[in-house]
Amino acid sequence: MPCYFNRPMLKNIMEKAQNTSHKWLIFGIVAIGVFMSTLDGSIVNVALPTIMAELDSDMAVVEWVMMIYLLTVSSLLLSFGRLSDIKGRRWIYSRGLMVFSVGSFFCGAADSATWLIAARAFQGVGAAMIMACTQALVADIFPPAERGRALGMMGAVVASGLTLGPALGGWILHLASWQFIFYINIPIGLVTGGIAHQMLRGGATDEARPEPFDQAGAVLLVLTLAPALVAVSHAYDWGYASPTVLTLAAVSVLSGAGLAAVECRTDAPILSPSLLAIRLFTLPLASAMILFMGLFTLVFLMPFFLMHPAGRSVSHTGHLMVSPFICLFAISPVAGRLYDYFGSRALCTVGMATLTAALYFLAQLTPQSTDWDAAWRMALAGVGTAVFISPNTATIMGAVPRNRMGIAAATVAAARNLGMVAGIALAGTLFNSVFYTLSGGEPFNAYSPSLEPIFMAAYRMAMLAGAMTAGVGVAVSFLRGPESGRAALSRGNELSSSDIPDYNNPADAN
Repeated sequence: MPCYFNRPMLKNIMEKAQNTSHKWLIFGIVAIGVFMSTLDGSIVNVALPTIMAELDSDMAVVEWVMMIYLLTVSSLLLSFGRLSDIKGRRWIYSRGLMVFSVGSFFCGAADSATWLIAARAFQGVGAAMIMACTQALVADIFPPAERGRALGMMGAVVASGLTLGPALGGWILHLASWQFIFYINIPIGLVTGGIAHQMLRGGATDEARPEPFDQAGAVLLVLTLAPALVAVSHAYDWGYASPTVLTLAAVSVLSGAGLAAVECRTDAPILSPSLLAIRLFTLPLASAMILFMGLFTLVFLMPFFLMHPAGRSVSHTGHLMVSPFICLFAISPVAGRLYDYFGSRALCTVGMATLTAALYFLAQLTPQSTDWDAAWRMALAGVGTAVFISPNTATIMGAVPRNRMGIAAATVAAARNLGMVAGIALAGTLFNSVFYTLSGGEPFNAYSPSLEPIFMAAYRMAMLAGAMTAGVGVAVSFLRGPESGRAALSRGNELSSSDIPDYNNPADAN
């Protein structure tokens, strides 16, 4: 019998098998970190009433336990993304897990609301370090032909973190005190951080570059984003023309102007203007933010609809709200695999259009609608989101040179967070404004059956606004143009910035 495998061939096969298992092991390590950091954005919500009672605080103070985490993560993502391009992804990611674990310890040990808020800010620093480079880590370790599938699976991990937070938090509270919501992170984070520190040593994720870090830009970025997020989140409660909101807006605008001036002058900006000139970076980024604005219109409004006019219990509502995220979890890897073959333009346009249709159908619900009526519409939103996310992310990561993949990954995460905040602000503002007008100046504080017509009018207006927002995203997704240069894109992580095609040049774009 002839032997078809000689020793060099066998050695090559063994090396490929080892590399395959190694990259999926690294994927697992990265997935743990991103799951923990996204989970902690939602797991605390269910414990807030207990925390408020035990720490003898009030709602206005305790809401900052949730808000400060989101503000810290959103404000620092781009800075840590840029720093990961300079120091190396391993340096940022492994230390981020350590900082996150220490922050979790301080959260659990806090004996006052003030200390808990400060500890959550510290924990958010670690979460920003983790989130800033997870997608770049995946793009570093997977070849272009497999990148869409891997990023799709990472999208499923993000969906799992967002979905399981309230359920896991409720389960922990049933078995133990609220402190264990934070303490459970400590052993997982420390062990994962230690493994990541060793496993990523010496590879593509451990490359450092002797480039300066734009400290002035980092400070101005925080002063631009944080006041803007606070103003958007509380503008309706505080009043759009209140001194606090106007001051925050002024600080954000002035800092943004200073940031633009600094970034144009420095040789090593946090977010290079040259990246914003890449069509397949900027337009997918804008469409991602629009998608999350539409999605979180649903996430914010549906619990109110299901529990009030529809009369569902809290637990029943929680079960129904899982439906979009189950679809997101199941379909994201498939969409990533399709991207590896077809590119992102068609997939992202169809995904955004599907979300638009889902939001329109959700606006047609009535208090008499069945569970199935609500569930299939929310599931459709999850399908659209899943079809969009992984191809869109893979396009962004493939459109930038390797030495800018960290900032690209952080920008994707920042767009997601900003879209979430903007979607909630949009839905809340429209709902409250319509309700206030139709009720003769009464705010929505408590629901009664007599308020059903007013509630439903406000609900439909806000949900239709989400559908219109997603409709704009359909056009933005399509306008990214063809990806006939996908071979060049897929090699982007192996090229220098000078090798990346100029997508504003028709010759390169076609």
